[in-house]
Amino acid sequence: MIRTAILLVVTLFAACAYTYFQAPALTDAQWSLLTDVFWIWAGFTAYTIVAGELTGNCSQVDRLWSIVPIVYTGYAAYATGWDARATLMAALVAIWGARLTFNFARRGGYHWLPWKGEEDYRWEVLRQQAPLNKAVVWKLFNIFFICIYQMALIALFTLPIVYAWRPEASALGWADGGLAVLMLALVIWETIADQQQWDYQKEKYRRKNAGEDLGDFYGKGFTHTGLWSLSRHPNYFAEQSIWVVFYAFSVVATGEWLNASVLGAILLIFLFQGSAQFSEGLTAQKYPDYTDYQSKTPRFLPLGRYKK
Repeated sequence: MIRTAILLVVTLFAACAYTYFQAPALTDAQWSLLTDVFWIWAGFTAYTIVAGELTGNCSQVDRLWSIVPIVYTGYAAYATGWDARATLMAALVAIWGARLTFNFARRGGYHWLPWKGEEDYRWEVLRQQAPLNKAVVWKLFNIFFICIYQMALIALFTLPIVYAWRPEASALGWADGGLAVLMLALVIWETIADQQQWDYQKEKYRRKNAGEDLGDFYGKGFTHTGLWSLSRHPNYFAEQSIWVVFYAFSVVATGEWLNASVLGAILLIFLFQGSAQFSEGLTAQKYPDYTDYQSKTPRFLPLGRYKK
């Protein structure tokens, strides 16, 4: 996990350098908008560092993950004078964010005090591993990777809205409509996947707390039917795909397949690879049947079906 974090941070610096050298691709107005986004990022990042250090709870970024993109894209739509494409993109992100915020809230992620709430169990596991079990090392990891890097990543994968703002080509076309439908479909897919996991875990723990027999189905311990029979992480598949589709709006606007804002989607995919691998290692240790499930079901792409 530490090596993955280092790789991601190095990639981030490379991404920033690449973005800088792509300066001619942005107009002065776009650079002004990008500067505003940077200051918003700086404010949110400072908050996560201070709140995390004061409370010892390192899930500050987790609490903002579904909210900050709404702020970035909402501000971008406003700054562009409610440009049609930027407004559509901001509306889609608002729908995505509202759903994800709800899902995080019902799992106990929020508290009436905004700096409190449930902490991701994986951070506690990492705290126990060398060299992160040293206070100074963990503090640096929290500041630079959990806070600065991940908040920068959020800004980067929303960056396509800046590149998609082209006043000379602001009219929406059939491609924009197709992308909007696809992004909404992925949000629905993610909603179904999260609901299936929620229903499974809720019933499993209800039976445990009631002292009832779990049976073969709940005895496995992990969700493995429905969309989860096609992919070990159908929600992660949708999440990564959503931001790839979001990037595609900038392709439609510019007429170019590649621009610097693609880096956000790429870095997000890298992050999910490392996160899923780490989580699956913990799950396999906890549930004996998970290894067999891994061997029969793709990690992300929904191409396979679980066989009992």
